[in-house]
Amino acid sequence: MDSFAPILLFDSGVGGLTVLAELRKLLPDAPVIYAADTAGLPYGEKTEAEIAARVAGLLGRLAERYRPRLITIACNTASTIALGMVRDVLEVPIVGTVPAIKPAAALTRTGTIGLLGTAATIRQRYVDQLEAEFAADKRLIRHAAPELVQAAEAKLRGEWVDPAVFAAAADGLRAQPGGDGIDTVVLACTHFPLVEQELSKALGAQVRFVDGAAGIARRIAFLTAGQAFSRRIPDFALFTGDPDQIRKVLPALRSYGLDGAEPF
Repeated sequence: MDSFAPILLFDSGVGGLTVLAELRKLLPDAPVIYAADTAGLPYGEKTEAEIAARVAGLLGRLAERYRPRLITIACNTASTIALGMVRDVLEVPIVGTVPAIKPAAALTRTGTIGLLGTAATIRQRYVDQLEAEFAADKRLIRHAAPELVQAAEAKLRGEWVDPAVFAAAADGLRAQPGGDGIDTVVLACTHFPLVEQELSKALGAQVRFVDGAAGIARRIAFLTAGQAFSRRIPDFALFTGDPDQIRKVLPALRSYGLDGAEPF
């Protein structure tokens, strides 16, 4: 394995930076390329067929151009829909992202868990399977909160976000039968930990949040154990979207150790 071969983190937007932050703690010397398909944002409002085709096509191009040692789909929506397909067509180890229902089931004291995700994520059979396997004796209350994706993107650009966005997400959980008993919330979108502080204000300090970023980082570290890491160039980001939006998010990218950004 070439020591310069990067780990590629892929997301629909900036949500995968939450995974990158955890990865830095375990593998600070690993070269990273962060790829954001902001032209396709939001994934959660697209059909399964659209997401699968888009993700497979983009990752194929990225793998061919950058020859990563490992690809992480740092997006719950893309993973629950396209992970199997991408693994079938690319000869690269691929780590996906799944809702952290298992650790949430271990944490809850009331037995009632909230799950915030995109519309595409919360309707997937894979989420049903996770619930049946790890939370069969719990109550899992799901709510689609696509507006939180845009809120997280705006926050990272330094823009003001209306607190009503977070109140609406909280109300979407609390208003459902049993919602008053929620004490643990699964953030089933990598964007959502970026606005965890705002969600905590909306849901109350007694609610704990769980996401999969640390687990993904541990999986990457396991799969690359024993490999040599070195950097030929600084880590950087790639975006499919508006160059003006790229410029606005550059300060935030640098705080995550990404030296620059360019379109692809």
